[in-house]
Amino acid sequence: MNNKKNTVNKIELGMGDALLVIDIQRDFLPGGHLAVADGDQVIPVMNEYIDCFIRRQLPVFATRDWHPKNHYSFIRQGGIWPEHCVAGSNGAEFADNLYLPAEVCIISKGEKADTDGYSGFSNPALKQQLEALNVSRLFIGGLATDYCVLNTVCDALDLNYRVFLLTDAMRAVNRHERDGERAVKKMLLKGAIPISFEMIK
Repeated sequence: MNNKKNTVNKIELGMGDALLVIDIQRDFLPGGHLAVADGDQVIPVMNEYIDCFIRRQLPVFATRDWHPKNHYSFIRQGGIWPEHCVAGSNGAEFADNLYLPAEVCIISKGEKADTDGYSGFSNPALKQQLEALNVSRLFIGGLATDYCVLNTVCDALDLNYRVFLLTDAMRAVNRHERDGERAVKKMLLKGAIPISFEMIK
């Protein structure tokens, strides 16, 4: 566990950096089947990050839940979640006003009925593509702090990526009170570095 030097002042982006946009999909926004409170508020901030990376010709990945209708996490299958982000459904589509130019690489996850797919790394393609691009630092934000962001960040740290947590571009489900706070604490204790957009050069 490494909690040393987990704060920074200004960050200069460059080769080896990539942005991971986690699950900003209709079903996780207000009015969706598994709405995250204020989930829509991450979109304008995330759009700034995306534009910043695209202008610098740095890679951007956007993950999405892409579940079969019989996914084990759904309540009707005995799980804890309402049906959400079913592959090909309107709810599984990215938010209408999320900036996703053609250069953004889409990573689908949770495609098997018996695996949760919380982490972007549950799809081996993500790690493979990051390695092919010689990525060493990941900037991660999106929905939701206490599930898919948490699991993606923890996996990234376990894989020895340097992780910057986009604290201004994520929101929590908070299925249990303060889940989001506990998730952030866990990520920081594990070594993630909290930043906000104004900290990027």
